[in-house]
Amino acid sequence: MLTRRHIRAKVMQSIYAFKKGNQMKMQNDKKFLKKSMVDMHDLFLLNLSLLVELKNYAENHYEISKKKFLATDEDKKPNLKFVNNLLIEKIENATDLNELLEDRKIRNWRDDDEVPKKLWAKLLKSDLYQDYVKDSYADFKGDKDFVIKVYKEIIAPDDLLYDYYEDEKLTWVDDFPIVNTGIIKFIQKVKMDEDFVKVPSLFINNDDEEYAIDLFTKTLLNEEEFTDAFKDKTPNWDTDRIADLDGILIKMALCEFTRFPSIPVRVTINEYLEIAKDYSTLKSGIFINGVLDKLSKEFQESGKIHKIGRGLM
Repeated sequence: MLTRRHIRAKVMQSIYAFKKGNQMKMQNDKKFLKKSMVDMHDLFLLNLSLLVELKNYAENHYEISKKKFLATDEDKKPNLKFVNNLLIEKIENATDLNELLEDRKIRNWRDDDEVPKKLWAKLLKSDLYQDYVKDSYADFKGDKDFVIKVYKEIIAPDDLLYDYYEDEKLTWVDDFPIVNTGIIKFIQKVKMDEDFVKVPSLFINNDDEEYAIDLFTKTLLNEEEFTDAFKDKTPNWDTDRIADLDGILIKMALCEFTRFPSIPVRVTINEYLEIAKDYSTLKSGIFINGVLDKLSKEFQESGKIHKIGRGLM
């Protein structure tokens, strides 16, 4: 689930927290980094389970409607198209999702039903839902397209859900947009002919966790070297005036230049420019690109960069 860009962003956040906190506790900050990555996966699982929870609320809503004292024909024979949504059914039956929710003790919607209850009420009143259930034609693609729209238009932009996550875990505020993108990509890949749906693991590759810890540790341990390398390349910028995150991103990039031989220089530069767009100032991209471009050329000429394999420069 976590791409290298996500991991870089997590390392950046952890280094920032380390710099602002007690710098004598690097081991604790490594634990913070590991936990923040696991927490992001928990948020993914929680949001995925929210779709199943909405289906359960729909089912309960229609069961109650049947028992009304003055039930109408529509109440007695409700439209269960959403309850029988084929995409949500696959997610609900995903064994590893249920196991992960249990193992990670993710019981938010069981313990606090206010958010899913209000989301269901919002969905039920929406034109999106009414148009969906009125259409008698049902197929897997149509069900999948509807769920994607529900996620994009009802779930992702919901202020109550955002506030709930902010109160639960502060890191989830930054994780929410990334997780939302991951959920959509996951849904888009689900196929009708799959016997079971496999939930993405936290790391795409086995060595990604090691990469995260190494990047965090090596950036901090060599911080003085990296600071000295770029401070002379910013004559118009006092070190104290450089945005904290910009300085961290430059040091992380220099760490990749010199301590990670399998990562191409151009990939490193592009990745940190993209992260700067999301997390730092409007001018950060231009500033960081200028510094890294100069230093990458100087490092190559002086032999500080040793990359393994073709096309890595």
